[in-house]
Amino acid sequence: MTTFHAVVWMDHSEAHVLMFDREHVESQRVKARSHHTLKHGHVGADKDFFSQVAQALEGVSEVLLTGPANAKVEFRDFCKHNVHAVDKAIVDVITSDHPSDAQVVAMARQYFLKFDQQAADPSQR
Repeated sequence: MTTFHAVVWMDHSEAHVLMFDREHVESQRVKARSHHTLKHGHVGADKDFFSQVAQALEGVSEVLLTGPANAKVEFRDFCKHNVHAVDKAIVDVITSDHPSDAQVVAMARQYFLKFDQQAADPSQR
């Protein structure tokens, strides 16, 4: 499925990658294979996990990251240094609790509706 938008809900143990258009949603779950690593006194996810999430986002134009903890910020930083195409696609990072996938997609649709209107995106007219 080729989509314009994706939202990723993530914590340090798994990521829900939800790609969507006006009518369809495709979901993929990526689970961290190893336990968290302690780095400079902070818990961090492994690079294999972040690489798998980035791979799931290949070709998506706009990505919204969300989740309850720091994994989303660490993923953005990982992409900034390692996966430039995904880094360029990330439009925002917002904190959320543990909503259902349907709630995450609904929130992302509202977000992107406003985001695309502000950007005057002709594909959303």
